[in-house]
Amino acid sequence: MEDMSGVRRARGAVAAVFAVHGAVTGSFATRVPWIQDHASLGAGRLGFALAFTALGASCAMPLAGRISHRFGSRNALRGLIALWTLSLVLPSLAPNLPTLCLAMFTYGACAGTADVAMNALGVEVERRLGRSVMSGLHGMWSAGALVGSAAGTLAAHLGADARTHFLLAAAVLTVLGVLSCTWVLDIQPTEDEEPPPRFALPPRSALLIGMVGFCAVFAEGASLDWSAVFLRDRLDSSAGLAAASTTAFMLTMAVARIAGDAVVNRFGAVRTVRTGGVLAVLGGLLVVLAGQPVVAMGGFALMGLGIAVVVPLCFAAAGHAGPNPSQAIAGVATITYTSGLIAPSLIGGVAQATSLVVSFGVVTALACGLAMCAGVLRSAERGAAREVSPRAAAVPGPRP
Repeated sequence: MEDMSGVRRARGAVAAVFAVHGAVTGSFATRVPWIQDHASLGAGRLGFALAFTALGASCAMPLAGRISHRFGSRNALRGLIALWTLSLVLPSLAPNLPTLCLAMFTYGACAGTADVAMNALGVEVERRLGRSVMSGLHGMWSAGALVGSAAGTLAAHLGADARTHFLLAAAVLTVLGVLSCTWVLDIQPTEDEEPPPRFALPPRSALLIGMVGFCAVFAEGASLDWSAVFLRDRLDSSAGLAAASTTAFMLTMAVARIAGDAVVNRFGAVRTVRTGGVLAVLGGLLVVLAGQPVVAMGGFALMGLGIAVVVPLCFAAAGHAGPNPSQAIAGVATITYTSGLIAPSLIGGVAQATSLVVSFGVVTALACGLAMCAGVLRSAERGAAREVSPRAAAVPGPRP
């Protein structure tokens, strides 16, 4: 008989890990203008450097399953989340483009492996509880990112050096992340189980699901990395107000994801994603047409609301699609992180050649893909319905 109290405790623990992971991202995003000035980079070169985040993640994510197999899910996540929180310090130390590219590659590699490990544990918790929880877990990620971005906004407003800010944030988040891992599920491989390959192509089931996530992550990455720069450079906002645009974006994402499980259970994944796509397009149009900072901030907030639940639904669908959740999630994550690889460089390149307004026109066009392609989640939605139908008579034990 499954110990449901232990599973619920594990859900709370992995939710805390999601929050810590998000807090690192939120902390970094608000200080991108400081990093840009510190390294003396233009928009195009900054975009090039930011692309190394997703490149590092895409290269390292396939290793997450092997690391979990080698050390067990709990110890693997504990080590990976500590590496991720500590890597926050690296971008602030880079004085030029080559060192920033190396810092962002390492930062991305740590982000990606921790991301796959915690999502695989989230899918396992969802499977054992017999109901949808992934949107709520990603809501905790967004809540953590909101806290991190709020602290970053305050630091930017006070003119604090990002090196000091990141060092303090990394120390606090490392302690919280490591302690939270004490109660996550500890899934150990069986004695006769072969370790997963170091690198493997995404399974077919992950490809179409990943393309939906691709559109959402492109909009998310563009907004996280460039919203503050957009308000500062395009609308002449102060550093504090520019950083607050990132906070507004993360706020709506956090609220939508926390409420997302109830919305998806009521309306279904396809309808939820289609509606979100429409909202994201409207938000993108507000950003493109904005003449005042408050209008652009509203646009970023609306975009965050629209794309909030897309990635959790994609990861959940991938995790339920086959016998190896880590491999399927890594496949979808690789595709979505490829979007993150393209977004910063494309936004920066287009901005260098034209303007940031045109760049966010590209973001708005891709957001249309969410409304148009949401139907690919229909089969995943039916599979999820079978997973969360009234608790299965026998809840399976840990997946090998």
